[in-house]
Amino acid sequence: MALIAPLALAALPPAMATDAANWDQVLSDARGETVYFNAWGGSANINAYMQWAGDAVKARYGVSVVQVKLDDTAKAVTTVLAEKTAGRNRDGSVDLIWINGENFAAMKRQGLLFSPDWATKLPNWGLVDIDNQPTTRTDFTIATEGLESPWGAAKLVFFYDEARTQKKDLPDNTQDLLAFSQAHPGRFSYPQPPDFTGSSFLKQVLSERIDDPSKLQKPVDEATFDRDVAPLFAYLDQLHPLLWRKGKAFPQNYPDMKQKLADGELDIIFAFNPAEASAAISAGELPGSVRSFVFSKGTLGNTHFVAIPYNAKAKAGALVLANFLLSPEAQLRKQDPAIWGDPTVLAMRKLPEADRAAFAALDLGIATLPPDRLGPALPEPHPDWMTRIEAEWTKRYGAAN
Repeated sequence: MALIAPLALAALPPAMATDAANWDQVLSDARGETVYFNAWGGSANINAYMQWAGDAVKARYGVSVVQVKLDDTAKAVTTVLAEKTAGRNRDGSVDLIWINGENFAAMKRQGLLFSPDWATKLPNWGLVDIDNQPTTRTDFTIATEGLESPWGAAKLVFFYDEARTQKKDLPDNTQDLLAFSQAHPGRFSYPQPPDFTGSSFLKQVLSERIDDPSKLQKPVDEATFDRDVAPLFAYLDQLHPLLWRKGKAFPQNYPDMKQKLADGELDIIFAFNPAEASAAISAGELPGSVRSFVFSKGTLGNTHFVAIPYNAKAKAGALVLANFLLSPEAQLRKQDPAIWGDPTVLAMRKLPEADRAAFAALDLGIATLPPDRLGPALPEPHPDWMTRIEAEWTKRYGAAN
């Protein structure tokens, strides 16, 4: 995801009266509103889920939902920033954004978000697993402060086709992945940054190879940046000649990698959704012989969120939609790999017995690792790192595509 340019902080306009703590009033105000939900639109099954959620909210609460399909979340952020620059502090064109990481940090820094603590006032907030999923309250090390509502969990997971690749040959870390690529040249690649999945691969490599991983939890230190990232780019210099098309071109995004695995062009791909392979098998996009694996010492993990811009026109409707997306019904459907397969952010112990039973009965799919086999979650670096790494990557390799 590309990060928008910094802007000096400015005083926020007076907050609108919409208050999630007064839920009856929110429901009354929301009826008849249309929520323009800006969200990544690159997956047919995710878009179908969005349509289902919108239909449900319309039927129950009288709120219409229009999904504005994005290929880069930063475009929605840029829209809000442009409106603020133009003095459009009310009736903005973006009501809700599917967001995390760099883009949340940019919106928070530049005063582009609806008032703090709205997320923690939602009726369904009490069901969120804030104890075992600490990233429901921090976004790439940045405290959310109730400015965004958690929507789904994510964990970096690798996929392979056991009909072509033997389990004993699978890498257990990025050094092993380099050895795999040396033994099987052209059979691995990653999307070109700033694609989110491709940038995540860079963060995985850096997290494993930096001399002190705790540095990644703070903003970049300009005095040591070149030295800190040297192991990452030394690794990539070795890896790129071994990639698909010898690193002279890169897959466009995760769906492109998925197609290349299905077509036999790649042997190992990866995604930020542990159920993605099972969902793709159910949809006929991948063969039934595809399976998942992770690195035993950990892969990146995070939470993704929805946020409301400060100048959203349909704030009440956005609150209603955000709350519905946290409901056990919506979270259960989202976790079903036949629908989407996105892991829940809810705590099972907080749910009514019937809902707990429904989650327990859910078939996660033949290629989905159970939670106890997903391995440790490596923390996401501070967003400052990704901005700098993407720029440095483009300087070094960007002409390759």
